[in-house]
Amino acid sequence: MPTWIPAFITPQLITSVVVIVLVLHLALGLAAYFILLERKVCAWVQDRIGPNRVGTMGMLQPIADGLKLFFKEDFTPKSVDKGLFMIAPALTVIPAMIGFLVIPWGGYLEIGESSVAIMGANINIGVIYIVATASLGVYGVALGGWASNNKFSFLGGLRASAQIISYEIPMGLALLCVVLAAGTLLPEKIVAQQLEGQWNIIHQPIVAILFYVCLLAESNRAPFDLAESEQELVGGWHTEYSSMRWALFFMGEYIHMFVGAAFFTTLFLGGWSLNPITGWDLPASGGILLIALQFGIVLGKVVFLVFLAMMVRWTLPRFRFDQLMRLAWEGMIPTSLLLVLIVSVFVFYGWTSYLWIGSIVAIIIMAIARPLLPTSASNKRVELLGSRFSAPSGRV
Repeated sequence: MPTWIPAFITPQLITSVVVIVLVLHLALGLAAYFILLERKVCAWVQDRIGPNRVGTMGMLQPIADGLKLFFKEDFTPKSVDKGLFMIAPALTVIPAMIGFLVIPWGGYLEIGESSVAIMGANINIGVIYIVATASLGVYGVALGGWASNNKFSFLGGLRASAQIISYEIPMGLALLCVVLAAGTLLPEKIVAQQLEGQWNIIHQPIVAILFYVCLLAESNRAPFDLAESEQELVGGWHTEYSSMRWALFFMGEYIHMFVGAAFFTTLFLGGWSLNPITGWDLPASGGILLIALQFGIVLGKVVFLVFLAMMVRWTLPRFRFDQLMRLAWEGMIPTSLLLVLIVSVFVFYGWTSYLWIGSIVAIIIMAIARPLLPTSASNKRVELLGSRFSAPSGRV
């Protein structure tokens, strides 16, 4: 570096600023086009065409929607808490926009005799930072529901709060399984270990499934969208919102999906790795072309995971709220505790290369224990004459 440049301006600082600016604008752009993709996926699943009028194949539809929302009347009801009502959308979208900082979007760019990490911030708390920022998004939802002074919005905010609290537990335990196996909190080292061995989704498939389900619940995606279920709560916590403040809630949701998919890619899909098993793979450091290739691979995996989330939404029906809570407290939390115990034993004895056996052991234990656990007698199917759920004696 030239002598006239301050000492704190390092190649790593410049690289981090470039990554932050690039990924932030990419996330904002993708949030708009993910909505178009969602509408196209919905149309495809339902055997329709979808948006195809504005631009070629409807590619300008997000711009038209954005302009419409920007010029739409921003209505504020008289009875709301105006301060909280105004800041709630920002409290939803800002945590989503800062979560990507510790994601390794590529390896190490070689600049002269030094190399720089392709990350927004190379901090030692690593994956804990992402979990912490993601959990802040519920404050915007809860405050928006409370400040709206609307019973439907209030119920939506309560549902979102209960849901986030419930699914944070199995998500943290699933993350703990990866951290225990990797022995580090640093995302770039977790990726490096997968480059040298196998992807974590091969080692710990049950953990990966639990983590992905928790990502859907954290971002209020169907079938976990009980906080805004239109058939019950009109629009949930955003019932009283309009214009760009309404759009900010959905921008936060889709950016959460983007960051969550990138987080899943880092933890379980090897980052920019191309080979899920031991063998040849891309080098960790190189020139700008290699970094661009690595970035493209990560982005491709992210888009695929977001597409998978959309397919889940338009394929599975929404849970009832009691089913949502039961899935977390009676299913996912005990399962994740069991997986943490198994991973701890395997790590203690140095069997980390055979963690996939631990998943098989967990499945066997769950299959044996499930019939022995108590079941609830509430919310049973009501017998109806002629129904396939009726007892044989009740059929006519």
